[in-house]
Amino acid sequence: MGTSVTGRFAPSPSGYMHMGNLLAMLLAWLDVCALGGRIVLRMEDLDPVRTTAEYARTIADDLRWLGLDWDEGWPDPAYAQSSRTDLYEDAFHDLERRGLVYPCYCSRAQRLAASAPHPGEDHRDHGCRCQYLTAAERSALEAAGRRPAWKVRVPDETVTVMDGHYGPFSQNLARDVGDFIIRRADGVYAYQLAVSVDDMLMGVTRVVRGRDLLDSAPRQAWLIRTLGGTPPEFCHGPLLISEHEKLSKRLGSLSTQTFRRTHTPEALLGQLAHLAGLLPAPEPIKAKDLVPLFDWDKVPINDIPLA
Repeated sequence: MGTSVTGRFAPSPSGYMHMGNLLAMLLAWLDVCALGGRIVLRMEDLDPVRTTAEYARTIADDLRWLGLDWDEGWPDPAYAQSSRTDLYEDAFHDLERRGLVYPCYCSRAQRLAASAPHPGEDHRDHGCRCQYLTAAERSALEAAGRRPAWKVRVPDETVTVMDGHYGPFSQNLARDVGDFIIRRADGVYAYQLAVSVDDMLMGVTRVVRGRDLLDSAPRQAWLIRTLGGTPPEFCHGPLLISEHEKLSKRLGSLSTQTFRRTHTPEALLGQLAHLAGLLPAPEPIKAKDLVPLFDWDKVPINDIPLA
């Protein structure tokens, strides 16, 4: 396939990476390298409260330490979402001109849907009543201090993505997802819009990430097509779990920084490759030596427990 294949690392610099993040990064890197493609590093630092430049630097350093290199991207500011607001604004106004967005004055809990989704948090919206508010009702709400988020109006349409690991995954956007936030009440553009615009404009053809984001794939494919682009191919991988919980920065899971004090990069890669089904035992190995061993058929379907 040559250099027409473009994948990406897209970490959120909201904490130190943990083993689950590293597994997703390793699968993304191996997938693209096995196809002879190229990797883009993009920092998804949309949230100005939770993300920091220090975390971004540490994430990039951890990737280099492991030998997971990239061809373009961060620290070029064009590859940080915080520098790409004008591009998201252009996409927003494109949707607005076509009557596909409306202001939503719903509660803060619903507005949390603007951040990257997390398992167990149900942000589905089965028909927001805000789309039927009159101009006078909106004015009254704003006069009372309410500031709207903005939602995109989805069609009653079933979108199917053919996931490279889990097979076909379908959602009826109106029934299963509902209208969703693309700009928060504080003016920050939301995850679903930003990642769709970025993948489209950066020419990303392969998106490899954890299966907790499989639920977002139909929305993103629809948004990209609606904005005039071609959706990427998706491959979602299993999650690493500890005591039946997904590893999470928010839960304070063991970070890469901890493992760097006790492991060589080859030893840590060997453990990850073994968990991913690529090695029969957790033996030290360099990233480049894993490329010829990579095959999605070897990667587990079910989530992977950490002993």
